[in-house]
Amino acid sequence: MSEKIHVYISADYSEDDGDREVVDQLNKWGADDYHLLNFADLAAVASGSVSKTNDDCRPCDLKAEFNRQINKSSVVIIVIGNKTKDRTAGSNCSRNEKAQGDCTCTPYKKNVNGAQPCKVPFTWKTADDVGNINSYSYLRHEFEQAKKKAKTIVIFYNSLNKQTGWLPSYIDKTYGDAAEPFWTRDANGKKVGNYKLLKEKLGL
Repeated sequence: MSEKIHVYISADYSEDDGDREVVDQLNKWGADDYHLLNFADLAAVASGSVSKTNDDCRPCDLKAEFNRQINKSSVVIIVIGNKTKDRTAGSNCSRNEKAQGDCTCTPYKKNVNGAQPCKVPFTWKTADDVGNINSYSYLRHEFEQAKKKAKTIVIFYNSLNKQTGWLPSYIDKTYGDAAEPFWTRDANGKKVGNYKLLKEKLGL
């Protein structure tokens, strides 16, 4: 078995209209004995994440966890779906512009209880990572961190075709031009993941 390639998957995990289909296929390839691809998906918030151990997990806590997981990875796969550019989850933090007493946010696991007072008394700039106190969406934060850390970034459309209109404005032209459809058709016309293209993108 080849050494594991640590891959971070950034995707819209919404149950109803997200891009879990692509994520599930990637993880299936990484887990079976047939495909040579052998990677660990470090994006799953459940993998040692603060969300399991911190009942008061806030967007800034999750972004700090994303940074740690991306920093462990050599490759970041970004899945672009038809809803990606409209997703704003994680972007409601205003602590960078306002005093602590003027800010609220919604704890990750207690969103039914509504917004709570900000728990960050002090903010500071960091040179090594994208700061976790920001108004980026979770998806944008992941992209910006991967870019800042000079990770290999692979972008797939959750589609059979290139869908340039789905790209969020924050994804630079350099990366957008290299984005490819994740799905293709096999000899029988069945929609299947393009494993050959993925291997090429990962240099395998």
